[in-house]
Amino acid sequence: MGLETVVKDIMDAAQSEVSKLDSEADAEVSLILDEAKQNAKRIMGERLAKAEDDIKKVRQQEISSANLEVKRTLLNARKEILDKVYVQAVETISTFSPEKNEELLKSLIESYESSGNRIYSDAGSEEIVKKLSSLEYTGNIDCLGGVVIENEDGTIKLDYTYDGILKSVNERLLKQTSDILFG
Repeated sequence: MGLETVVKDIMDAAQSEVSKLDSEADAEVSLILDEAKQNAKRIMGERLAKAEDDIKKVRQQEISSANLEVKRTLLNARKEILDKVYVQAVETISTFSPEKNEELLKSLIESYESSGNRIYSDAGSEEIVKKLSSLEYTGNIDCLGGVVIENEDGTIKLDYTYDGILKSVNERLLKQTSDILFG
């Protein structure tokens, strides 16, 4: 055998080994790339799922916040309407005719004067109260109308002023009034 044949055999064997190593390297590179692609898909899927969850949470928070704001605005509007109704009631009471005022005062005095010794009223009703009541008239108070009846030592004052009655009725029936007005 000649030197050329030996060199050729060595070259062929080396070429074969290089081809084999190239094939193995290509297979290993392909395997690594496939694993990397699978990992990338998995990571992308996880991040996408997390992003979708985050979006859902943010959306739900925004919806909850918007609903809360709507409820707050609605409650404020309802309160404003109820306040207007109260103001209208006060205005209506303040425009009672003298006959209506006398009728109401008579009813209050007949019902409650036995509970006290002294009586107060607004300045406009003083003469009517003095005429209708057997109690000692003690003075004027600032109110829409009605009377305050007091016991002898001043420890008990019963407020039967129109203001007090309206306030009491309003507090007691606020929910019912709201239900009637707003369903």
